[in-house]
Amino acid sequence: MMDVGLMTLLLFGTLFLLLAVGMPVAFALAGVTVVYGYILLGPKAFYILTTQVYGSMLNAILLAIPLFFLMAHVLQHSGMADELYGAVHQWLGGLKGGLAMGTVIICTLFAAMSGISGAATVAMGLIALPAMLKRNYDKRIAVGCIAAGGVLGILIPPSVIMILYAMISRESVGGMFFGGVIPGLVLSGLFIIYIGIRSTLQPLLGPPVPPEERVSLKQRIISLKSVVLPIALVVLVLGSIYSGAATPTEAAGVGAVGAFVCAIIYRRLNWRVLIDIIRGTFKVTGMVMWIVAAAAAFTGLYIALGAQALIIEVVTGLPVNPWAILIGIQAVLFLFGMFMDDFAIVMLCAPIFVPIVRALGFDTLWFGILFIVNMQMAFLTPPFGYNLFYLRGVAPKEVTMGDIYRSIIPFVGLQALGLALVMIFPKLALWLPSMMIKQAG
Repeated sequence: MMDVGLMTLLLFGTLFLLLAVGMPVAFALAGVTVVYGYILLGPKAFYILTTQVYGSMLNAILLAIPLFFLMAHVLQHSGMADELYGAVHQWLGGLKGGLAMGTVIICTLFAAMSGISGAATVAMGLIALPAMLKRNYDKRIAVGCIAAGGVLGILIPPSVIMILYAMISRESVGGMFFGGVIPGLVLSGLFIIYIGIRSTLQPLLGPPVPPEERVSLKQRIISLKSVVLPIALVVLVLGSIYSGAATPTEAAGVGAVGAFVCAIIYRRLNWRVLIDIIRGTFKVTGMVMWIVAAAAAFTGLYIALGAQALIIEVVTGLPVNPWAILIGIQAVLFLFGMFMDDFAIVMLCAPIFVPIVRALGFDTLWFGILFIVNMQMAFLTPPFGYNLFYLRGVAPKEVTMGDIYRSIIPFVGLQALGLALVMIFPKLALWLPSMMIKQAG
């Protein structure tokens, strides 16, 4: 049989070549798997691949994914973002950079309701970005706060990508969810502090709303009614998991129903919106499931060739500090994130890296949170940054792709700082899950 190092080079080299020429991720993964599987293993490769795909698709955890996607799409059309932005405008508009800081707060709330980045990014791109540009906010702050705030949706629970990591690593989905709460809030806080400091030092970046547009304290207090439904939905979904009343899949169903109730209360639900919601949910779910199936086949082939076992043996036997290996893994994930879809990265890399991390003696739940924080950066780093494309699709014409690229530079740096903090202080990721275990006990 061919040398494992050469096989790895051929498999991943061909995969990146196909991605570079524009082939969809699922087709690239499936094509490489089928062709090299037949060349290296013969017809028996097809039995291995079909068994691997069939087994991955039967995992009950995957049922939560379309339900969380449904919840996110309903929330995107519910009108909740408009109400929240109105409250933020009244409470924080008078501060330097206040609208940008408020936008991050709204994105944080949306993250705790939706589980994906697209809902908050698109909603704030349509609502907050034109409002900030109209008030002469610098494009870098206005665009950057939306791009960075939007990606909190994959770290703050309920996170769809955490479900995939939990499925592969055999960690608790609830543990992963609660492990992401504090790191997510830390990152949100870092974004807000950065915006506040920079807007104070450079007032022209985020000028305050003129005094004549500000409202009385009574009106501001009345505007707080817009946060009641979002907080109730967050408590409903996460509270049911934390209390043990519902599994993550059941909580996803409860959240989807709650999102529909919110849309009805805001009088935004009609047949046209319902069709858009269903179409969007099917489209995203189909894309993710194709990637999951293709990546499962790819990793199945890689394991069948014996490459996984050899890599674990080689890496764990290196005469270097385990922390150096962990940092090297984060660097590899960061590079992958520049060129690949985050779902594909989890399905490809988690089966290889999780056993290495476990063999080195690190906590795999903690590593999972590091993994997800790294995937946040993947959403912002060109050329394959999802949030950059979302913003390009909804931003006004005066916002160029160059403006979007420049806006994310400081926020990627803040995400790297957040990653370092979770690395240095593991309790940021592990404290809440440990509390959940005690509660269950």
